[in-house]
Amino acid sequence: MSGEMRPEPGAGTDTGPGMDWYADPAVRAWVTDAAPSGAPAEYHRTLPGYAPTPLVEVSALAAALGVGRLFVKDESKRFDLGAFKVLGASWAVEQALAARPATDELVTATDGNHGRGVARVARLRGLPATVFMPGTVPPIVIERVRAEGASVHVLAGDYDAAVATARDHAAPRPGALLVQDTAWPGYEQVPAWIVEGYETLFAELDAQLAAAGARHPSLIAVPVGVGSLAQAAVAHYRAPDWRAAGRAAPALLSVEPDSAACVLASLRAGAAAPVPTAGTIMNGLNCGTPSTIAWPLIAAGMDAAIAVTDAACRSAMAELGAHGIGSGPSGAASYTGIVAALTGAGAEARRSELGLAPDATVVALSTEGPLV
Repeated sequence: MSGEMRPEPGAGTDTGPGMDWYADPAVRAWVTDAAPSGAPAEYHRTLPGYAPTPLVEVSALAAALGVGRLFVKDESKRFDLGAFKVLGASWAVEQALAARPATDELVTATDGNHGRGVARVARLRGLPATVFMPGTVPPIVIERVRAEGASVHVLAGDYDAAVATARDHAAPRPGALLVQDTAWPGYEQVPAWIVEGYETLFAELDAQLAAAGARHPSLIAVPVGVGSLAQAAVAHYRAPDWRAAGRAAPALLSVEPDSAACVLASLRAGAAAPVPTAGTIMNGLNCGTPSTIAWPLIAAGMDAAIAVTDAACRSAMAELGAHGIGSGPSGAASYTGIVAALTGAGAEARRSELGLAPDATVVALSTEGPLV
């Protein structure tokens, strides 16, 4: 990673202790040192049932928010799995099995959608899957993973504890492949492949915006757990070829539950900062520790971060639903963050920090469908 780094970690504006907004407009000038590969998209097109997920324009919501155009990338239509996570899991397993053909078990920890994706990939490959899940996950999410044929173990601890258990399960088993969507020192290659797999979503988004005659996006809101999708967003929109095509870099907004806002806390601290977590309906984002490979890109290229409440997320789900978009809590977090950033006290200052003009094109990544 190279390019112009942010002037000083943690130097962005902050609304103060106890508030849930952080911004640093200076990071929009930063550029990564590599362009994303098109290989994952080529691979995903070979999978049975592949099709780009819909990009839905909601003019009424754009008018209500005072922006030019608002689009929602609807990942509820990703295969029949209802979430984007399988993009990363499938690409990572494809790469890992090429390097380790003797693999006889896939292992992961999950709050839901990642585990379901890993379990589906295992089933397609004829491999068993062992999945560890925290007990805070809704029963329907657990059952969806089991329905893919995985052996599911529900634990008393939180997501971080489930990750530790999955790691301990895989470590002594020579044929076990740990397929985890977060990284730590010594475990980086598989999470990096997972992030590469998410590039397909952004390639689809670019093509769909162009087909809709939309201006290049001014703001993209990304739901964040450990930060892998946010890492993919930064890698895509801060790449040299984005600017080389004469496109202005969009503002990127991280959105987290207020009970598990590890990226917001880390941006404030200027260093990766684990936080304690509590229950939230946004169970897929209920993560207390940023991925070690995601954090450097987030620190360098994420314009702003906001933490949102469960109550606000419920309202956002209802609002999206009224316009025909079925979104689960973790998916609706992105639109929740947009509403919170662009309305209410201090909205004009936040719009200024995001660089939003009245004709701005805004995109919410709805990363999962409804839980029921």
